[in-house]
Parts: sequence; C-alpha cells; structure tokens
Amino acid sequence: MRVLFVCLGNICRSPTAEGVFRRLLEERGLAGRVSVDSCGVGPWHVGEAPDPRAREAAARRGLDLSDLRGRQLADADFERFDYLLAMDHDNLAELERRRPAGCEARIGLFLEFAERPGEAVPDPYFGGEGGFERVLDLIEAASRGLLAEIEARLEPPS
Repeated sequence: MRVLFVCLGNICRSPTAEGVFRRLLEERGLAGRVSVDSCGVGPWHVGEAPDPRAREAAARRGLDLSDLRGRQLADADFERFDYLLAMDHDNLAELERRRPAGCEARIGLFLEFAERPGEAVPDPYFGGEGGFERVLDLIEAASRGLLAEIEARLEPPS
C-alpha cells in the first residue's frame, strides 16, 4: 500500500502529513507494509527541507521532519501510489487535471479521513505559529482515519 500526500510546495502541510503518518505506521507495526511520501504540485521548493516553522511545530510533538526534502508531483506518481491525498481544493483540482486515463488510485481531500468532507487543510505559510499547530491537529485526526481504512484493507501478515 502506498500513500502520497500533496500540497502546493511540499514544505508545510504535505511533509507534516508524511511525518505524522509515518509515526502512526511505526506505532502500529505497519511501516514495512505501507510506504509514505509527499510532494508539491509546484517546483518552487524541490530539494528543500520543510519550513522551519513546520519542523519546530512537529518537533514539539516528537516528530522529526528534518530528513524530508521537497519534490514535485510526477506523472509516475499516479501509477505508483494507491492514495494521492490533497491538502486543499486547488491541489485536488491539479491532481484531477493530471490524472491519467485508467488511474485506479484514490484521489481526494485528506480531511475526508477526519470526517470533514469538503474541508481543506489550511496553508499556514503566511500565517503565524498557531497555523502550524492547527495544521498538525487536522493532520493527526485525518491520519487516524486513513490508518483505520488502510488497516481494514491490508491482508493479515502470513
């Protein structure tokens, strides 16, 4: 099972989601069965570490995002991943626009897994510190819901 989190530049929301979800997978013993990545729809931050404010907010919750680096969405991602989860409506529209014919991946808003249909994870980039904490709260809630769905889909280990 493969999950890709998608935001605009891959320095705030999507790497935070990657870090949170990886930790949940490790806690549940599923890190070897589910792979996780993140990307941005644009090229602005390719190769860069997550925003320092995102890293600091994550560190306050025991998450280390320092090893993550920004990358841009690639056409191959639509075949490589089972889930492509957008942080907001603009990112979702870009995923839908680029979705190739026959793509079977589940594409949608990440917050659907937090039982918040139609809602977006707000971009904290131009806001204050509180925005990064709010993003973490939303991502943690959606990650728990996503984990529950994936656990239900995975076959028991043999």
